Amino acid sequence: MSKYDQLKQEAYEANMQLPELGLVLFTFGNASAADRTNGVFAIKPSGVPYKDLKPEDMVIVDFEGQRVEGKMRPSSDTLTHAVLYKNWKEIGGIVHTHSTYGTAWGQAQKDIPILGTTHADHLTVDIPCTLPMSNEMIKGDYEYETGLQIINEFVKRGFSYTEVEMIILGNHAPFTWGKTVQKAVYNSAVLEECAKMAYLSLMINPKAPKLKDTLIEKHYQRKHGANSYYGQE
Repeated sequence: MSKYDQLKQEAYEANMQLPELGLVLFTFGNASAADRTNGVFAIKPSGVPYKDLKPEDMVIVDFEGQRVEGKMRPSSDTLTHAVLYKNWKEIGGIVHTHSTYGTAWGQAQKDIPILGTTHADHLTVDIPCTLPMSNEMIKGDYEYETGLQIINEFVKRGFSYTEVEMIILGNHAPFTWGKTVQKAVYNSAVLEECAKMAYLSLMINPKAPKLKDTLIEKHYQRKHGANSYYGQE
């Protein structure tokens, strides 16, 4: 028994949802769940197929990226997760995928435009896509720099990480997060669906306009505003 068994179970269940939702293929992705009290997170081991994973395989890592518990090497993206957990104190879960449509927008180096109410139910802005990483960052501590790239993009745009819980890295792929790892998984699915809808909309009408501000405000506020009325009390 380990004091991290529950944390490992949460991370395991989140990772197993990714292929079920069609967000990963083979070993293309990872999810992590944080324990803020103990300053650690559980993350998928590197290169292990999802079908072979067990809860006890999850690796426990601290917010500096150092392994605390586990026999296998953690995900190659571990330092990116560590940087985000260390700097963004209100997140409890992170997901990284190479989902088809989200990644395609990243390879095209384009923000996902807010074209419809599905998008506005979750965000009031385009889903941001960063510029490709600089050569210096790539040649440096790549995964650590990836975390800084995400943080710096939010600073540049003036976005709050608690309101915009997703990003696409230029020429790379999506990252999402949330107060829990379950919310991070949900956000990954939302990003992929918005990416797909936007792509199809622009194929049907390349001049499709962005959603009107009044509709953006209405749909976002009815789910997230002070006087929201979506769902049950």
